[in-house]
Order: sequence, then structure tokens, then C-alpha cells
Amino acid sequence: MCGRFTLTVDAEQLALAFGLVEIPNGWQPRYNIAPTQPVLGVREVENRKGEWMRWGLIPSWAKDSTIGNRLINARAETLAVRPTFRSAFASRRCLVLADGFYEWQSTGGKSPSQPFLFRLKDGAPFAFAGLWDVWRASTGETVLSCTLITCPANPLVGEIHERMPVILDREECWEWLEAHTLSHLMNFLRPYPPEKMEVIPVSRAVNDPTLDAPICIQPV
Repeated sequence: MCGRFTLTVDAEQLALAFGLVEIPNGWQPRYNIAPTQPVLGVREVENRKGEWMRWGLIPSWAKDSTIGNRLINARAETLAVRPTFRSAFASRRCLVLADGFYEWQSTGGKSPSQPFLFRLKDGAPFAFAGLWDVWRASTGETVLSCTLITCPANPLVGEIHERMPVILDREECWEWLEAHTLSHLMNFLRPYPPEKMEVIPVSRAVNDPTLDAPICIQPV
């Protein structure tokens, strides 16, 4: 499961890294992105425009938006067969931009769990593989939402948690959006190479999902 992540680079760095033609208004570095909050996603290869998406997929057929609170992640192993995600996997894939994600390890007893920040060794931003959908409420409101795809953890992440989000290299992220065959798509749904990543124990301040500040990524 991936329940919290970061995107701390500035808008200029982000646009340059992914060749984005547009970043939405209101962009600012994020240190503790939590479910139901806006995340920065990209849906199109030709029009590389960043868009705000609600984290937690709300399928178009949902009766109300609360289902999205339970659909923040989608397991790679069942995307092609699970009705909730099958259609989106076939035709509504997206990139969710990030530069790190958190996992927690129990410390035993009454002490709070210790958070760890996983990121690339060079500190560069990357893309999570995601799915998107548009939900329309009876009031006429439309919500663009997304979920992050997870896979079995690599050995580095596996020391803390058994699963990790699917991370795409910037060289392959656009292929993820354009792929048409199941075999091609499944090639992307693998653990990221552990030798390209690092893990840092960080402040327990990140345990508070309402706190979004640099202290969240402070090493301890």
C-alpha cells in the first residue's frame, strides 16, 4: 500500500523533467500528500499538461464519492480482471508525479510507528503508474480522480513493507500511456530496481496527515 508521498521540486524543475507544457495554478511543493487530496497527474502524451486529480478513484458508475476513500491503491496483479479497475487499466491510465513516498515500521509497545522516506538516489522526480476516471454527481459536479498501482516490494522497500507503488522511469512513462496490449502493459508493473533508490528514516511529524511542511522529510 502507498498511503502518503511527496513532490517537493519547484514548478520549473518539474516542467523540465517531464517536458510538461502546463502546470496548474496553485502549484507548490508538497511534503505530505495524503488520500483525498489533490495530486498532480498527466493523462495525455501529445498534450503533456499537468492536472489536479483527487487521490482515491471514484468510478464513473459510483453512487457517491465516498468509494474513492477506499480506492487509493490498485493491485497490479488483478487490474486486468477486477471490474473496478479493468476498464481504466485498458484505456484510462495516467502518471502521478512524485519524488518520494513513505512507509511505516512498527516500533513495538506504545511508541508511534517510525516513518521512512523512499526516493531515488539522485533525488529526481518520477512518475507513479496510475489510473483515472471522471465521476459526475447528481448536482452536476464533476470530479477527476485517480489511484496508484502497487506491486510486490523490491528488497529495499521489502524491509519495511511488502508492497510498493509502481515507479516509472521518465524514459518509459509515456509508453505507459500509449501501450495497447496487455503484455506490453504488464511489463511496466514491476518493482523498481532497489539499487537506484535510497531510504531515509524521517521525523514522526509526517504521521500527522494534516501537516505539510519540510519537517516531514527531515532525517532522524
